[in-house]
Amino acid sequence: MNLLEKILGIGRAVAETAGQTTGATGTGAADPSNVEPVSPIASILVTVLPMVLLFAVFYFMLIRPQKKKDKQVQEMLNNLTVGDRVCTIGGIYGTITQVKDDQFVLTVGNQNMTMNVARWAIRSKEDVSIENDAEALN
Repeated sequence: MNLLEKILGIGRAVAETAGQTTGATGTGAADPSNVEPVSPIASILVTVLPMVLLFAVFYFMLIRPQKKKDKQVQEMLNNLTVGDRVCTIGGIYGTITQVKDDQFVLTVGNQNMTMNVARWAIRSKEDVSIENDAEALN
């Protein structure tokens, strides 16, 4: 702890602040000639260090996981092909029948109705599990 106080001058800053507050009340006034000045680098470090630490915490707790999730979603959207079963952000389940540049054509429902859906509107790719051969996917 002594090394940290020497490097950052925290001990002197605390002593100087304590001397000023006790001098204002009139009890135990410190002699200003005995207090060494705080280095400007130490005061900048004490000011900036908490902000840097806060940014680091936000980065590792919020920003980095969101970027990872966005990358996985983009990879899933790029890997969709004809025949994949998907769910849209509106909750519509369908099967991809055609892939265009920025949209898909889905077949939906028992009558195999088609709908055009934007690529960004696909929420997830569903795992198709058919328990009965007569079960309709759409």
